Formats: sequence, structure tokens, C-alpha cells
Amino acid sequence: MSGVASTLAKKRALAAGFGTNSNAVRYLNQNFEALRAQCRSSGQLFCDPTFPAEPESLGFNELGRNSHKTRGVTWKRPTELVSNPDFIVDGATRTDICQGALGDCWLLAAIASLTMNKFVMERVVPTDQGFGDDYAGIFHFQFWQFGEWVDVVIDDRLPVKDGELLFVHSAEGREFWSALLEKAYAKVNGCYEALSGGSTTEGFEDFTGGIAENYDLNRPPSNLFQIIKKALEAGALLGCSIDITSAADSEAVTRQKLVKGHAYSLTGATEVNYRGRQEKLVRMRNPWGQVEWTGAWSDGSSEWNYVQGDCPHARSEDGEFWMSFSEFQRNYSRIEVCTLTPDAIDDNSVKHWSVSKFDGTWRRGSTAGGCRNHPYTFWTNPQFVIKLDEEDDDPDDGEVGCSFVVGLIQKNRRKLRKQGEDMHTIGFAIYEFHGQREVHLDKNFFLTHAQTARSETFINLREVSSRFKLPPGEYLIVPSTFEPHQNGDFCIRVFSEKPCDDPVSADLSDETVSDEEVDSGFRNLFTKLAGADMEISAYELRTIMNKIVAKRTDIKTDGFSMETCKVMVNLMDDSGNGKLGLGEFATLWKKVQKYLSIYKQNDSDNSGTMSTPEMRVAFKDAGFSLNNTIYQQLVARYSDPDMTIDFDNFVACLMRLEMMFKSGVAVTTDTGPDTALQTLGETSKTSSANGAIATGNANGSGSPVLNVKPPPVTAVT
Repeated sequence: MSGVASTLAKKRALAAGFGTNSNAVRYLNQNFEALRAQCRSSGQLFCDPTFPAEPESLGFNELGRNSHKTRGVTWKRPTELVSNPDFIVDGATRTDICQGALGDCWLLAAIASLTMNKFVMERVVPTDQGFGDDYAGIFHFQFWQFGEWVDVVIDDRLPVKDGELLFVHSAEGREFWSALLEKAYAKVNGCYEALSGGSTTEGFEDFTGGIAENYDLNRPPSNLFQIIKKALEAGALLGCSIDITSAADSEAVTRQKLVKGHAYSLTGATEVNYRGRQEKLVRMRNPWGQVEWTGAWSDGSSEWNYVQGDCPHARSEDGEFWMSFSEFQRNYSRIEVCTLTPDAIDDNSVKHWSVSKFDGTWRRGSTAGGCRNHPYTFWTNPQFVIKLDEEDDDPDDGEVGCSFVVGLIQKNRRKLRKQGEDMHTIGFAIYEFHGQREVHLDKNFFLTHAQTARSETFINLREVSSRFKLPPGEYLIVPSTFEPHQNGDFCIRVFSEKPCDDPVSADLSDETVSDEEVDSGFRNLFTKLAGADMEISAYELRTIMNKIVAKRTDIKTDGFSMETCKVMVNLMDDSGNGKLGLGEFATLWKKVQKYLSIYKQNDSDNSGTMSTPEMRVAFKDAGFSLNNTIYQQLVARYSDPDMTIDFDNFVACLMRLEMMFKSGVAVTTDTGPDTALQTLGETSKTSSANGAIATGNANGSGSPVLNVKPPPVTAVT
């Protein structure tokens, strides 16, 4: 399948509801239930052909076929390692996760935080599996991947060296959910080695579908402890790390046993009565399952002897420890918070924000313009418009405006490590915008307008995200790589307290033609077409429409389907008999002529088809005001593999839209567009904080200011 066709197929699947939390896409089209039943029936344990027990599944360099690290590695099932394996023992807990010989502590820190939220945990780790009666050597897990949830199937053959699991394992020894989860995530990313090095927020987002934010502990907000507490109470996932200053610092252990360049989970926050005053404490966990803080409030320290009332102290050497919040701020460099509801971390009430998502690509020579350092190509980057209409309700900080979080994610870069590629350095700029949103703004706009806001930095992580508060209005988001001419796929998500998309509406004029209004010429035509019963059925309408469009050379079509003709009849049929009388057919004919005029008017290149940008303008001309989400899903359903729309599909789409509005179906993205879109039916066609990016001059001229590229971030391992 071509790249365009594959992209379109994915969009159509999303439009049909696949990829949602309740309807995950089957990764590589593998059906867990069917495969397990097949194995049970044959009496054979599952062997996954898409992620085999071979060196290529381990890695490509340090874990490659000829590496000394993989010498002697075999693949064994849990039933071959212990006599009575369990999937989960007494619930999944953060102590079930001990790091192995893979630098993926960032992922394990995210998994440890995942266990703190039972609802999210059961979403990622389905409970319909184990080593009981249904055991067939097959397991499955669910991850969020760039806008959709995928269900990933694996077999339970795990890499083993010297009789021990090579990678993540449980301290208990016979519990295997964490090792199998790591394998499923390695499969999604191409191999185990692709997981080496990363940001905890990456794992957070893939387990929640949420959006992550970073706090620099050198410049923390004054209410950071409250933010942490409220985030934990809201089920958010939290991680933290200590920056390194050189490669030699990586995983260096400090005098008080904190590990630099290493991802920790932050799993608790509380206040205790210590010597008559309140002391703020935070609980941390080292994914190694050992090596703990030895300073104040550590396991066995004297401070615990002077706590009055409830005392959360634990004494086991399990990698988990407490420390005072003040020492946490002094010792750690940054904290990462990921939640499904970004406002839950700084508002008193937990409520879902509105979410909009845009997909795009950077392609060398066309849409890969680089950052504002390159003013003559920057304008070629993809451009996306958001509309902020409503100000926040009762803002805590007293500042009036529209709060929103923008996250730019580059897709599938870990998989490309085998080809020697890695993360691009990415960021985005936001401009205040007034004008026709279907027009791609050229370089003159960006040479004369300063950006209104921007991502904090250009950085080579999977995602860069920032929180903003701006006055109501329309804004243009321009995502880019730092350097031009770099190929990549991305998605942008905008989380906002209020909807940031256009309201959906239709201005449909009454075009009804009565029998009396039909002139004699059209009446005679109808008599010939309708036959003895003087009515036109959907079958007859299809024959009529296809004879007419077949004679035209100025429009492209592969013919009207029976499904489309049924929709046309249903929309026009006031009598309810499933056929069209004289006035009803005349009304339909008038409508089709109007749609033909709009189609021709917006076919600006006279190609006989309509491009997707042209289609958006055509919707407006036909009286429909649609937001980005609805528009993108309509394009996914009604466009051809080359992303163009022919005449019959254009008419089918508009007819279904009119039927939906006339029947009173609510079209909204507050609860997701899927319900409303079902009414439309299917178409008949099958980190570093250093550096800055461009800002306008102080005088507002908007002339580009040189970007300073930050040094590549060194991922924690």
C-alpha cells in the first residue's frame, strides 16, 4: 500500500471509531482473541512471526547479532523459567519493576507510576490473560500511538542470559506482567535496543493518551508542591531526573546515593507533623529496585523518630524512599507531569479539557522549511489554525485569557534507529491570525509579523509541549524542524479549557419546489424518466444520475452508488414512500445543480476533481460551517487515495451532511465526533532548557531574530 493510501486508510479507520480507548486498532492486524483460540484449538503455544525470538528483535548495534552483550542469549517462556509463573501477583505494584541490562529506566519509571492508577493500568495491561486455563503463550497490551490506541500481541518468549531475564523483571521472580509489557513496547518500537534512552514523558503519554509538561526545578512555580499533590490525586503520572554535565556523569552515583542522568518515578507527596511543624515530603522510586537516597528522611533515618501522628515510613531496600521536598528541589533538576486533564494540576476541580488534533508531514523540497532562521523557507512548513473564543472560567491567577497546551510529537522516530536516524530537533511558533484560513500564508506574512508565542525551545525529544494563556482570537501554529529539508511525520495536539475549534453549524436555505412551480419542459422530462408510476426510486435515480455525469468531460466521477442515491431519495422524500414525486425530484435536481456549480467554481485547476483545501471552501459555499475535526474525518471518508474528491462523493457528502442537520443530530466534538459521524455512513468507495527560538523585534516589526540551537539533549537511561 502506498504512503498516501496507507495514511488515508488510517484516517478512514479513525473516522469509523477505530483507535479510541474502547476500540483499539489491532497492531499489525493481529487479533488476540482469535489467535489465542486458534492456539488453544491446535494445542500449540503461540509464536509471534512479526516479532520473532531472533537477534533482530534484540537490537542493531550494542544489542546486535554480533555484540558480546547478546552472546549466549536464549529465549524462554515463563513456564520454562519457574514452576508456577503468574501474570500478576496481588495486584500490579511499582515494586514489580526492576531494571535489567537495557537503558530504559525512563520507560520503567513511567510503568512504575502507571501502577498508581488502577483504571489506567487495566487499560494498558488487560486483565483477560494469564497462565491459567486460557494460557496459550500469547499476551496483549494497549498503547497510545500518535492519536490512536493500538492493541499489541506478543508471545511470551523472553530473552534470557545465564538463566536470568536479560531485561526488566520483578523482584518476586515469578511475576511476569512487567517483562511482557516491556516486550510489547519493544515490538511497537522495532526492537529492545530502540528503547535505550528517552524521556519519561514519552512513556507517560503512551500509557494515557494524555499530554505531558515539564517543570525546571531551577525555576519552579511557587505552588509546585500543591501541583504535585493535586496531580497525584488526579491520577497523573510523574517522573523526575538529575541533569548530567558530561557523558561521564551518566548514571554516576552521588555521595548520598542519587543517580545522575537516571529517571525516577515520583509516587507520593505528603505532609507530616515533625517536631511540632509541618514537613513536606515526596516519595521517589529508583527503577533499579535498589540504590536509595541515604540523606534525611531515608529508610532508617532518625527523622522518622520525631514524627507525630500518621507516618508513611517504609524500611525495605526496594528502590523506594522518601526525602524532604526542599532537598528534592535542591538535588533534582526537572519534574515531568502527564495527565489526561492538564488543568487538573492547577485547578481545584478535575474536568476534561477540549482536545484538537492535527496530523502533518515535513517533506524535503516542499513542506520542510526549518525554523525562523530560514525566513525564505519557513513559510513552507505546514500551518494550522485554532480559534480561541471563550476565556477561562474563574482563573486562579487572576489573569484573563484562554488557557491551552500545545504538544508537537514527531512520529515513529525510534523505529528509524536501525537505519541510523533518530529524533529531529523540533519546535513551533504561534502567530495571531486574521484572514482566510484556507490560504497558506507566504513568506511576506512571516517577514512582517512577530510570533505571539512559541515552544520553550527547539529540542531533540519526541515531543515538545508548552502551556499558554492568550486573548480570544484566531491563531496560526507553525511546527518545524530546526534545520530545513528534513523528512518526518508529526501530529499536534491542542488541549484547551474551552473548545479551540470552530462551532459547527449549517445555513440551509429552503429550496423546496412544489409541483405547481415545475415548468412544462421539466414536467415532460420527469414523465419520461419516472415511468408508469410517476415516481423515481433510488434505483431509477442512480441510472439517471450516471447517464448524466457520464456525458460530462469537465468533472471526474466513477458513478453514483446505490447507497448515495438512497440517501438522496431519503433526504427529498417528504411522503415517506421511498420514492420521489415531481416536486421532490425537481427540488433534488435544483440542489444537484447548485452543488455542481459550487464544485466547478472551486475546482481552481480545472482538474475535474477537488483537492481537500478546495473542498473546505466548497463546504462553506454550500452553507456548512465545520470544525477541523469534523472536516478531517469527512475528508478521510470521502476522498480518493490521492486525497482528491470526485463529484459523486462530493454530492454524497453534502447530502449526508444536510440529512444530519435536518434530522437534528448534534454535531459536536465535546464528546467526540464519532457518534455524529456515524450518521454520515461509509462512503461507497472502499531535553534541554537552553537556547531560544525566533522572536519579533521590540518595535514589533517581526523581523527574524537568529535562533540559537541548543546542544542535543542527553536522554536519561
